Amino acid sequence: MYNDEFELTFDLADSGPKTEQRRPTLPEPEEAAVAAPPVQETRETPVSAAPENTPAPEREPEPAAEPRSTAPAAKDRTVLISGGDRGIGAALTGKKVMTATSGPGFSLKQELIGYACMAEIPLVIVNVQRVGPSTGQPTSPSQGDLMQARWGTHGDHWLIALTPASVPECFELTLRAYALSEKYRVPVVLLMDEVIGHMREKIELPDDYSEIPQAERKQPECSPEEFKAYATDDSLVPAMPAFGSGYRWHVTGLVHDETGFPKGTPAATLAATNRQHDKLYNNLDDIVQVENYQMEDAEYAVIAFGGGARTAYEAVDMARREGLKVGLMRPITIWPLADRQIRELASKVKGILVHELNYGQYVLEVERVVAGQVPVALYAKYDNEPATPAQLLAEIKKAMA
Repeated sequence: MYNDEFELTFDLADSGPKTEQRRPTLPEPEEAAVAAPPVQETRETPVSAAPENTPAPEREPEPAAEPRSTAPAAKDRTVLISGGDRGIGAALTGKKVMTATSGPGFSLKQELIGYACMAEIPLVIVNVQRVGPSTGQPTSPSQGDLMQARWGTHGDHWLIALTPASVPECFELTLRAYALSEKYRVPVVLLMDEVIGHMREKIELPDDYSEIPQAERKQPECSPEEFKAYATDDSLVPAMPAFGSGYRWHVTGLVHDETGFPKGTPAATLAATNRQHDKLYNNLDDIVQVENYQMEDAEYAVIAFGGGARTAYEAVDMARREGLKVGLMRPITIWPLADRQIRELASKVKGILVHELNYGQYVLEVERVVAGQVPVALYAKYDNEPATPAQLLAEIKKAMA
């Protein structure tokens, strides 16, 4: 068993973060017993006495012992965890940070995601979903990490998750993930899936990257002597000077007050929890994005996202060719949930079909928001393969019947 322990320490008198990693202590492997060579019978041969001062014969040097091997599993686990660890340290020095993984690695990062939520450290995490749990079906399509992206780390916490449906959108939403993370001081998950992760499409990149608007963190307007790390204005987002810039502040995963130091009172816990919630939920119009396709006169709607939306576009077109008034609402922001947009959708259509590549997760949120206003059906596909447009169209017809 390996015991991986990590500490993130910050010397406020120094110019930046220091990451201490206690490497796992590996048990010494037992040395194999070496059999003694067989004793050979020899005859005594008379020899003449050697003259005095004759040097003793030199012994041949013994071969150097081979170094003991380390366990690669422990090393891999260290890299997966420390990707978030180092990302947090780099973010505190003013860098824009992204770390990428898939299901099992995303599970290992949850503690550090929680730390970033509590300390309000900007961080972008890419999770390319595949079939799980555990090793599951590597490289097979799935959207089973949907709820984990929202609730994977423990405690009440709030973050943002975006889901692309094309290769160009991966580029665009990565930039948007950085912008939201820096603006609101919150982790942002780019929740891809295997369908999009292995897709090849043309993408038009800018000729001059300097033309891309850069996400800038809010900086303090007071002197270093007056600075309080978590003091806020009406935006509820604290300023975040880089370590080494002259501003000193304390970083902790404990509940803290505006000074940044731990405070265990009920009032401090209530204030910190409410502020971290409100800084996002007061700005849902800025954060939440959806795309509506063929929804102008739609009587029935499909809700799908990521790789599942690729199927839905074609299935809606097929339905339209058959005279069925069907449209698609594609959530681009998965978390926070598009509550207002889903309620408005339910007020305009006769029924909703949720299509997702899992056993049924997003549909639970849709049912909660719709609250019985219209029927909500589910087409769940979780057999290692994405649905075909024909399969989805058949499910649309069943829901409309």
